[in-house]
Amino acid sequence: MTVRLIILNGGSSSGKTAIVRALQEVLDEPWLGFSVDDFVDALPAKLEGSPDGIVIGSDGEVSVGPAFRALEAGWTAGIVAMCRAGGRVIMDDVFLGGPSSQQRWWNAIGDLETLWVGVHCDPAIAAQRELARGDRPPGMAEGQALIVHQGIRYDLEVDTSHTDSIDCARTIAAYLKA
Repeated sequence: MTVRLIILNGGSSSGKTAIVRALQEVLDEPWLGFSVDDFVDALPAKLEGSPDGIVIGSDGEVSVGPAFRALEAGWTAGIVAMCRAGGRVIMDDVFLGGPSSQQRWWNAIGDLETLWVGVHCDPAIAAQRELARGDRPPGMAEGQALIVHQGIRYDLEVDTSHTDSIDCARTIAAYLKA
């Protein structure tokens, strides 16, 4: 069986998006890149700041409601359907719910060959990146850096604290070829 889906899990500002772009460069076949941010950006405006949708606190804490979860289930099923139809997808996600976040993917994936990659980053370094980005509430990156990995099972883990995204991508690509 061939891997059709790569799921990168890490906190905000951990370097996942840069790894997705680097993977698209180093992998032999073309891969589509999607992120949880793409999903959040696609939500109706009325769900932003709504307990039914998504609320991002001033400290970066994220809470989601039932409408978010229902749409997320459709999004996840759509990503998996693309893979089953022959596409290759690299998904950049943030497992704020720990094992239940991973379980939602497993429920949708079934027998689809998937590579699970943990993207780690030192909380202080993630906080510096967050500050440089300027598009996240202060504290989000540091608050997510460790918690998103608790209870998650990975096939491979990389750390962007002192390793460039291209080198992380090469590590992932080598794993896929092995």
